[in-house]
Amino acid sequence: MKAYVFHGPRGSAWEDVPDPGVQEPTDAIVRVDDVTLCGTDLHILKGDVPEVRPGTVLGHEAVGEIVDVGGDVRTVRPGDRVLVGIKNVTITTGLVDTYSTPTLLRMAAAGRLPTGQLVTHTFPLNHMEEAYDVFARAADTGALKVVLGEEPHEEVVPYRAA
Repeated sequence: MKAYVFHGPRGSAWEDVPDPGVQEPTDAIVRVDDVTLCGTDLHILKGDVPEVRPGTVLGHEAVGEIVDVGGDVRTVRPGDRVLVGIKNVTITTGLVDTYSTPTLLRMAAAGRLPTGQLVTHTFPLNHMEEAYDVFARAADTGALKVVLGEEPHEEVVPYRAA
């Protein structure tokens, strides 16, 4: 699979990496369809987050489909569509307000948050470096939320597994 791999400050690259697999019984493997950039990614790329080691695959806000799960996973199964949230680096470094995230997601799913207006730039997945550049220069580019993947959607449409 292709991934954006951190190799140290200003040294990341779009690379082929092995497909992930279940390693722990609590793992869920997601095939990513769309990914968005987060301010945390910019801090990582600048080298401001020493917890992130070279070789780390970046991108912790995504939408995709579950393709495999560990034996202890009970809330999702292969075929389910999921939103990959902002845990791991973001929470442990305190770079994002995780307190309001669940409320914002509920508002978006209920159609009470005009999410389509928040996406200012959309890039194909293979234009990760250009997308990071646009997001990093938000004062110059007007970038508010940059999405990698499909064309922008007018609103977030909640997905309900059958």
